Amino acid sequence: MSIEVYRDAWGVPHLRAGDPDELAFAQGRVTARDRAWQLEVERHRAQGTTAAFLGAAELGWDVFARRVRLADTARLCFARLERTDAPTAAWVRAYVDGVNDGLAEGARRAPEFAETGLAPGRWEPWTPLAVWLSTHILFAGFPTKLWREEVARRLGEEWTELFATDGPGTAGSNGWVVAGERTASGAALVAGDPHRFIEAPGVYQQIRLACPAYDVVGLAVPGVPGLAHFGHTGPVAWAITNAMADYQDVYRERLRRLPDGGVEALGPEGWRPATAHTETIEVAGGEPVVIEAIETDRGPVIVGVEEEPAAEGPEGVRTGGDGGDGGWEVLALRYPPRVTGELGFGVLPALLRARTVGDVDAALDGWVEPVNVVQAADTRGGLLHRVAGHVPVRDRLNSLRTVPAWDPAHAWADVPAPLPRAEVRGHAVMANARGLAAPLGVEFAPPHRADRIDALLGASADWTPEAVTAVHRDTDNPSAAPLLAAVGRAEAGLSPAASAVRERLLAWDRRMDAESTGAGLYAAVRGAVVRRLAGHEAFAALREPAPYPEVFRPWLALGPRVAFALETLLTAGPVPAGDVDRIVREALEEVAAGEPPAAWGTTHRLAPWQALPDPDDARWPGLAGDHDCVLSTSSVPGWTDRSARASAARYVWDLADRERSGWVVPFGASGVPGDPHHQDQLPLWLRGELAPVTTDWQYLTKEQG
Repeated sequence: MSIEVYRDAWGVPHLRAGDPDELAFAQGRVTARDRAWQLEVERHRAQGTTAAFLGAAELGWDVFARRVRLADTARLCFARLERTDAPTAAWVRAYVDGVNDGLAEGARRAPEFAETGLAPGRWEPWTPLAVWLSTHILFAGFPTKLWREEVARRLGEEWTELFATDGPGTAGSNGWVVAGERTASGAALVAGDPHRFIEAPGVYQQIRLACPAYDVVGLAVPGVPGLAHFGHTGPVAWAITNAMADYQDVYRERLRRLPDGGVEALGPEGWRPATAHTETIEVAGGEPVVIEAIETDRGPVIVGVEEEPAAEGPEGVRTGGDGGDGGWEVLALRYPPRVTGELGFGVLPALLRARTVGDVDAALDGWVEPVNVVQAADTRGGLLHRVAGHVPVRDRLNSLRTVPAWDPAHAWADVPAPLPRAEVRGHAVMANARGLAAPLGVEFAPPHRADRIDALLGASADWTPEAVTAVHRDTDNPSAAPLLAAVGRAEAGLSPAASAVRERLLAWDRRMDAESTGAGLYAAVRGAVVRRLAGHEAFAALREPAPYPEVFRPWLALGPRVAFALETLLTAGPVPAGDVDRIVREALEEVAAGEPPAAWGTTHRLAPWQALPDPDDARWPGLAGDHDCVLSTSSVPGWTDRSARASAARYVWDLADRERSGWVVPFGASGVPGDPHHQDQLPLWLRGELAPVTTDWQYLTKEQG
């Protein structure tokens, strides 16, 4: 096997092999050596076995992963891949072989294995597909439909979409492409940054994959071969953002238990058999938990399995709940890979071979999940701006609320929706806002990031990679305008101290810089307003926790919903305008009466997710930016200024010269604590700078052994 591993100055692996399968093996092996703990956590998450070594706190996720059938769906999709695309299936197997070859060595380097007593397991050919599914199963935000049900039931049908916004449970991104006519070099630039929950180690892995068939740099998802989202082959580069499409449905199902223990579900054709089995979830430090997993013709049951009525009807069939004609009511999830057995992995090797935007475009016709907006550019002047993924065609209500499984009006059509595309004129921006993908979704990000990037790009026709990098750092906060307008109206009746706070806010430049005391003051007033709005009697009915599993809580808590819909709630909704003005005045008085707010970065600190408790949480630095800034660093106003979601990577792909490209991740190339490259990129990331992309082999260091 002719495999060579090189490293650049930042420890990024550059792999060279004799053919694509050898290269996939090398990618799997180097990932296992660099990130063994991360890989094993992701494998266990995909299988619903994390509680076995992390304890009862992970039980909620494990129950969801088992019931939604993540691992089984991955098996189905890999079996279909073997039947329909044997070369790609072999390529995935080669990656898995590499992971298995490197795991033992990687585990010896990672102290977390000894700390938890976890032994490295064995990856199956379908495991990368399961990792992909578990990473993206919540991307479409189907729990928002549960929230809308609660709003309609408790607050009133007219308020169902009141809180519509890019909320705390979704993932977003910035992305833009600048045509060659608008750059200094005459060649296009592709740039952006995916916004995700920040994890340590990071969710993206910088890597280079080279063999006689291709030579590609990009950002991989650890545990998945190839470069699905961001890559530069030399002749062509591509990038994605979340399209905010709606492609998962939640069905209200009626189930009934038969005398022999079997289960039936009421569908459009009447009662039909459902599958049911039990699974045992091991829990470290606790007793095993036995759950039942049920699946109807629509999909796996994710809520309500335990709510089966105890009483039996006259014929031995359990009855009760909301079933009416027998049975109890549950919720089932329908999502494309479970329905079609397709996950789109055939796209991954095709992207690596791409030489033009036409190649990227053709490859993405096979994409499934998540649904993305894609931008690409090539050295011939080609440009691409399109949506890729599988969006089912069905009734509009399916996208808004839970729908009755027994009503044929809510069935999926056999053919997915056509996907929009657009011409690139000068430049194009994608930032999760309502635009290209509008026909495919319901809730989108506010337009602030997209509008701001568009304005910045429109100010020059001489863009360079260095100048484009500065766009990433922009901290202007347009979403502050409605609250500042309300502060402006709050002149009468304020104490002298509150009047001083008001004057400082009105003089603030609206930039969320880490060292800005004006930004800290704004955040303090905003938090006080959010808490008071959430506490208003108009929302009293929504304060009780929604009766759904804990894993859905980020979508179902009133406080975060108010925080992220603040712009809307200041001018519309059930809180009277006079009460809004009173709340703003009270917030100004509250802040004036307390300690003067510190600079924004003092409280707005990084809060990455880690599988094990952080022994030194105070070490994480302060951040600039805010939810709706281009430099997007999200907290939950009113509850915490800590930022759990931000740029999981940043990149600029230069089509004139790949070595003038740049990239950065929040921490480093290595997932091993104590490694020189474990967190060496964090200072760059904090400053909004990029590490250079080095592709000349003579400037790389060959790894021995």
